[in-house]
Amino acid sequence: MLDSDVAMLYHYETKKINQNVKRNIKRFPENFCFQLNEKELKVLRSQFVTLEKKGKGQHGKYLPYVFTEQGIAMLSGLLKNDIAVKVSINIMNAFVEMRKFIVNNGQVNALLLIK
Repeated sequence: MLDSDVAMLYHYETKKINQNVKRNIKRFPENFCFQLNEKELKVLRSQFVTLEKKGKGQHGKYLPYVFTEQGIAMLSGLLKNDIAVKVSINIMNAFVEMRKFIVNNGQVNALLLIK
């Protein structure tokens, strides 16, 4: 998840999310959280057809952070408001459901190949 999406869900400013990461950088190895490079950001932006040319986020000052499931779990321990706790639970449940879907979808594809 992008840092801006995480911030929106947790009702925090993106800047505050990123400050928490920087202040606790040892808790966020690359498999938990990483920063996009310019090329990756350009590809990502090309995927968002609805992004307005002069809209917010078009030309950010900083490259965004991306959080994995583990990074979200680590971040949830650092954020203290009630919304953050509830959102963390929902996000973790969503990751579990996505994993189940991928596993089940993979099994279906494997069965189709066997036939």
